[in-house]
Amino acid sequence: MGLHDRLKSTTNGDGAALGEATVSRVEAAARDAQPESRSVDPYAELKTRVHHACIAKLGPELFSARTNEDLSERVLRAVTEQLALDRTPLTREERRQIVREITDDILGYGPLEPFLRDDSVTEVMVNGPDRIFVERSGKLEATSSNFVDDAHLLRIIDKIVSQVGRRIDESSPMVDARLPDGSRVNAIIPPLSLRGPVLTIRKFSRDPYTMDDLINFGSVSAKAAHFLAACVQGKLNVLISGGTGTGKTTTLNALSAFVPGDERVVTIEDAAELQLQQEHVIPLESRPANIEGQGEVKIRELVRNALRMRPDRIIVGEVRGAETLDMLQAMNTGHEGSLTTIHANSPRDALSRLETLVLTAGVELPHRAIREQISSAFDLLVQITRLVDGSRRVSHVTEVLRMESDVVTLQDIFIAKPPDEETALPGTTRLLSPLKCTGLKPHFLEKMAANGVSLPPSFFQQEDDVTRPTFQAASFGGFQ
Repeated sequence: MGLHDRLKSTTNGDGAALGEATVSRVEAAARDAQPESRSVDPYAELKTRVHHACIAKLGPELFSARTNEDLSERVLRAVTEQLALDRTPLTREERRQIVREITDDILGYGPLEPFLRDDSVTEVMVNGPDRIFVERSGKLEATSSNFVDDAHLLRIIDKIVSQVGRRIDESSPMVDARLPDGSRVNAIIPPLSLRGPVLTIRKFSRDPYTMDDLINFGSVSAKAAHFLAACVQGKLNVLISGGTGTGKTTTLNALSAFVPGDERVVTIEDAAELQLQQEHVIPLESRPANIEGQGEVKIRELVRNALRMRPDRIIVGEVRGAETLDMLQAMNTGHEGSLTTIHANSPRDALSRLETLVLTAGVELPHRAIREQISSAFDLLVQITRLVDGSRRVSHVTEVLRMESDVVTLQDIFIAKPPDEETALPGTTRLLSPLKCTGLKPHFLEKMAANGVSLPPSFFQQEDDVTRPTFQAASFGGFQ
């Protein structure tokens, strides 16, 4: 029990305490009847008073050219002073917590700051001011944190989107933005959202995951990672497909590390998320329309413009519209080694969705012509699956072959199958077996050899059926 609660329980005397005991039993019964009700912050008014006083005192200093350390120290001192001037009795721990929360509100993103600093949290979901959920290890869990009211949440949303030149109001009630560290942000407010402002943040790791990390996580085997690295270096056009939250962008980041540093790379995204480490990288970002409905720049226009920038490779964060046609044209006109991602649940679905997206460009093309463009544009398809335990796995590494009749032929090079009773290890539960080579040799080896990358003939020998617990990265070399 905090000092605030102890003072409240002793102010009205014994009779009042007895009445309060009766009321507390009624409140407890109400809480049992409504388990979803959330506790109200007893210091909400105090925080609001101190917050407004600090804003009025600091004023333009919050937007001056001070360093982050100087500004943080100045704000912390101001909050401590204003809290001391307020006569509300507080314990030392309560005072420390309130100072931290108000400082986070002024300098950062309020109640979201602890989750943004926590590396174990991969996603933050705000379902209104009183409900904040986070994702850890692929599992959702509720938190005890909350915002004061809708206005408090709206203020934080506006702070996030204004940093990247976006806006959110009744005329534009939904927006995509990003945090300074590259984390992706989506916000939607009333009248489109019926339960208040809703905010979703997909966090990005401070240190981008490498292929070594994906091997250690069990997302891909070391042999398959070695093969994918050779494909990127050999200038194959790669399509990464998967459902929402499966790790397509993470895999794209890891694969992009194998692009040679002497090549000119142009990246095109809705919200800049890719974290390429090469020196010769030009990131481009689409732009929504302004309040007058003017100035919108779509990904398709950026892809067209990128063709005039003399790129060696074009990396599109995700194709989801008419830009798919321009991406196919770029891959078929000399921009080999390009990478992109698409939402799909299987390799075959990925090709079907590519065909559908090309049709959204409004061009009257026969289906066979579109499929021929797809089969000649892409060399390799990487399918990622999210399992029910929250883990992400590469389930297929598939070669895109030629047309046969009216169908694009696919050939699995690596595949992860659900284990059967005979191959499963005793005492273990596996949702998907490790990624194993099928024994089929891809047809693009000559193309890779022409670009200076070759793999030994024995590389594609079929592996035995004994399920291995893990693959060791040292078996095929490191990927740093």
